[in-house]
Amino acid sequence: MPNFPESDRPGPSGSSEPELPEGLEIPDDLSALTGSDEPEIAVLITQVADAEALAAACVLAQIEVDAVPTPVGALAVLRDRSGEAPRAAAARISQVVKGVPLVLVTRDGEQLTCRRYTDGADDGELPPGLVLGGAPEALEDLLTGHLSLDELPGVVSSDGIGRLKAVRMLSAVSRKARKKK
Repeated sequence: MPNFPESDRPGPSGSSEPELPEGLEIPDDLSALTGSDEPEIAVLITQVADAEALAAACVLAQIEVDAVPTPVGALAVLRDRSGEAPRAAAARISQVVKGVPLVLVTRDGEQLTCRRYTDGADDGELPPGLVLGGAPEALEDLLTGHLSLDELPGVVSSDGIGRLKAVRMLSAVSRKARKKK
């Protein structure tokens, strides 16, 4: 038998790898070691024209958001980003605003993920470059951390909007839209 120094002696299997403590498991997905399973930011891109209407729709879907007005539609910045909450929120909100597709954009470190939802269904992943190509500046500013919610004009919080008030807000927006036609 070869003479190995104490630290290089083969383990019980005969390999030269060191013995691992009993019960130690090394996960295949090392992202679990970062300590957080939530993205740093989760934003819904919508075609809902009014931030107040989007905040009201989110109240009806029982999702807490900060709605940001943009020239191409309001954004909903999700407050609960844990686990599957962003995907569940996107599905529920897309059920409330039927027929209006929306895109869930999440950022975790340098990784952007974009998923499209329509009428409660996950329509699959979209290339981030395609989504960001026509995205409003406010989205890019939020995703890059260039601006915070506090620095954006016209942000509407879903806090303080009750269900009855949300229904009234949506009715008013709907009446305005019918009058314009």
